[in-house]
Amino acid sequence: MSLEVGKEAEEKASSYLKKEGYTILTRNFYSKFGEIDIVAFKDNILYFCEVKFSKHYDPITRITPSKMAKIIKTINYYFLIHPCSYDYQIDAILVMPEKIEIIKNISY
Repeated sequence: MSLEVGKEAEEKASSYLKKEGYTILTRNFYSKFGEIDIVAFKDNILYFCEVKFSKHYDPITRITPSKMAKIIKTINYYFLIHPCSYDYQIDAILVMPEKIEIIKNISY
C-alpha cells in the first residue's frame, strides 16, 4: 500500500470517528517501537486505533502478532510521555471501498 493510500484511509477513519463522537487527540504517534495511527477519546476511554485498508481482502489479517507487539510497546511509551489514569483499548479501523468497520478490543 502506498503512503498516499494509507494517509487517505487514515483521513477516512478519523472523519468516521469524529462523526461517531470521538475526539481525535493525535495521529501518527511515533516511537522507536512503532506507530499508533490514531489516538482518540470518548466516554472517558482512550482509544488506540490501528487503521488498515484493503480493496481485495479482509484488512484485519494485516494485524499480525508482531504488529500487535509493536502497538503495545508504543502504547506503553505513549503513557510514559502522557501519563493518565483513563481506561484504554486497542481498536482496529478497517477501511474498505464500501464501508468502514471498527473491531473493538483487538488485544484480547
